[in-house]
Amino acid sequence: MASYLRNLALRSTSTPPSHLRILCSNSIHFIDRSIATAVEKSEPETVCSSSSFTFSADGAAEDGEKSQKEDIIYVKQPNFSSRDSSSVTMPMSFMTGSIVGKRFYNQVTTRKADDENGWTVMLDYRTLRSPSKRPLKLPTLSLAKAIAAEWEYQLNDGIRPFTMPLMKIACTALERVPLTRTKIIEHLLKKFHQDLVFCRAPGDSALTRGVLERQVEKVDPLLKWVESEFGFKPMLYSSFFGGKQEDGLVNAVESLLKKTSDCELAALDAMAAAAHSLVIPIGIFRGRLQIEDAIELIRLEEDLQVDRWGLVEGGHDVDIADLKVQISSAAVFLGLSRRS
Repeated sequence: MASYLRNLALRSTSTPPSHLRILCSNSIHFIDRSIATAVEKSEPETVCSSSSFTFSADGAAEDGEKSQKEDIIYVKQPNFSSRDSSSVTMPMSFMTGSIVGKRFYNQVTTRKADDENGWTVMLDYRTLRSPSKRPLKLPTLSLAKAIAAEWEYQLNDGIRPFTMPLMKIACTALERVPLTRTKIIEHLLKKFHQDLVFCRAPGDSALTRGVLERQVEKVDPLLKWVESEFGFKPMLYSSFFGGKQEDGLVNAVESLLKKTSDCELAALDAMAAAAHSLVIPIGIFRGRLQIEDAIELIRLEEDLQVDRWGLVEGGHDVDIADLKVQISSAAVFLGLSRRS
């Protein structure tokens, strides 16, 4: 209640951050376009390991051949001491709204990887490469075309990193997950005991009136699915500090996470960070939840408060749009990364 009134008081002295509105509208528009492109032409708290990348046309290949210097484009960590005019550093944060550099390519295409195992994205005649100078190899043509659509969507006046959520998750899957898979799973399991869907609102509080009833209506079916899927009944609690789930349930979830591919784990981790829940991403992963259902569960309590007290423009609306972008992009990445 205090947080809501504070946001309402700020409403008269602040203006909605226009770059976030651009972020959300562009990203949601892109997701729809990416899905359409991939389907039409096809036969996958996480960000990339660095907060920015440098796109350079002068990076040398490992074998040092001069002929390769002009045929590849690297995505690498920026060297802040360098003043190379042939590269452009692009922030990859969702929330900055930055426009960096100018579009330095004309045509975006996809092609089979050199080892015939996966697909790569081409900017003109250059192969798009990862921060470690490896080709950005993707598991399916559908995902490659979706990421190519992100690059094709960029305007001539500048590259907008916040409109490329699939590119960010792809970099995470290629660079971060293989090196830190064990730590990612450990972090997800640690937060699992504080999962959003396991927390129940007290029924005797005026400020949470109606929340418990809505949780019983919307969340209980998901909890029953968890019990039938993993064979253990989840424990519910009313403390913000969480509780302790049975070891059998934790071990079953851990087994599922260990069997995921790098792309799948990157998508699950991204959704879990946005949702404050692992059960909801697993529901999407197993086909139990649709994107709209997941967003409704994540915002269940806050939406009830908005219905009661009203929506703060430039606050609640931006939060809702940003959540939709994060969950939708990760879910789309998850679907497109799976081999048919």
